[in-house]
Order: sequence, then structure tokens, then C-alpha cells
Amino acid sequence: MATILIVEDDALLLDALTGQLKQLNYSVCTATSVAQGTTVLQEQAVDGIILDLGLPDADGLDLLTWARTHIVGLPVLILTARDGIDDRVRGLNVGADDYLTKPFNMQELQARLQAMLRRARQPAFTQASNAQGGPSTTIGSLHLDHNSRVAALDGQPLELTQREWELLELLVHRCGEVVTRDDVLAAWRASPPEPGQTAAPLNSNALEVYVHRLRKKLDQSSLNIRNIRGLGYMLNRP
Repeated sequence: MATILIVEDDALLLDALTGQLKQLNYSVCTATSVAQGTTVLQEQAVDGIILDLGLPDADGLDLLTWARTHIVGLPVLILTARDGIDDRVRGLNVGADDYLTKPFNMQELQARLQAMLRRARQPAFTQASNAQGGPSTTIGSLHLDHNSRVAALDGQPLELTQREWELLELLVHRCGEVVTRDDVLAAWRASPPEPGQTAAPLNSNALEVYVHRLRKKLDQSSLNIRNIRGLGYMLNRP
């Protein structure tokens, strides 16, 4: 039985979520602030977190940052009223596995939670620590060192531009899920221009070029970037 920590300060929503997850045979623990959530994580092992951002004592992203520093590979689903692209990009960049805005459909929340926990158990997707103590991700024959921003395929470093790295990191982070074009473009706009270049227009045509380049660099691997018509892209699991 998986244990889920719900960090939510709305008492009615917290009660409803707790009841729904218990009906689905999850074990549930709760917190209503960042401080309480940190204490729970220090005292009890959990399999995943549903995290609100608008908490009374601090921003929920503070708890996410703490969890990413102290608990390797813990799945985190952000559940918040903040629905702006910048908010979503910031949450994902800090380390959230998924992001759902309020109001939400309970069936969608359940599906996203189940998918997040399932991905965390996949042997092909493992969170580890590199020799310098920073986070890394291995999926199939691909290894990403997030601190040094270096990717290697079968042990051989890949030559990636800044935009290619950012695209690959986002696809790997959400492997098996659709990454929309808007998600990628928002992530690019939130980062500085590539070294030695001015801020070039970022649009769907530019994105297609980068996806094509990245496909060619992954061509000899079991990884495949699929076009999802009308939506975006998905990195298939090997």
C-alpha cells in the first residue's frame, strides 16, 4: 500500500482528498503547512506528495526544494490555484513530477497520481547521485547529469546546445507524458539566450528544428521522440 502525504491548508479539500485516496487503498498522512510537511517527511517514509503552493507559513515550493535536497526520487504532484505558465514552469524546474491546477477533476488527479507513482517504480527510470553529490537521471542507455548539464548515451557524451539540453531534460523529466509545445517554449523563454547569441524568436518552427536535431542525436538508442498530433511531443520509454 502506497503512502501519500497531502500538504493542503484548505480543510474541506484536505478532507475530501484524504477520503478519496483512502477509498483507493492508499495510506494517507496530512499536513497544512510547510513546517508540518517537513516534519512528516523527516519522521515518516512516504511514496509520494500532493502539494499545495499557497500555504500559510511559506511557499509550497520551499517544501519541494527541501524534499529534492533530502529525499532522492520522491514523486511530487503540485495541486494549486496558480495556473500561469510561469508558475507551472517554475514548479517543474524546481523538481515537480506533475502539475495540476484547481479546480480539478478528481478522476484526473487519481490518474495522474497513479501514473506518477508507476513511473517512480520503473527500473528504467532511476534517480541517483553523482560523485559530486548532485542529481542525475538514467533512462535506458541515456544518462543526464543535471548539475553539469551533461548527457551521455551508452557512456559517450552527447554534444548538445543549451536549447537542446533544456528540451531533452524536459522530455526526460516527463518521460511517457505529452510535453506541449507551449511547455517547451515557456521553459526556453524563462532561461537566458544561448551563449554568444542574442534572444532569437522562439516559436514552433524553431522548436521543430531542435526536435529534429535531438532525434538525430538519439537515433542510435532505444529512445524515441514521438510527435503527438496537435499537442506536442513524448519521449517513449525504452
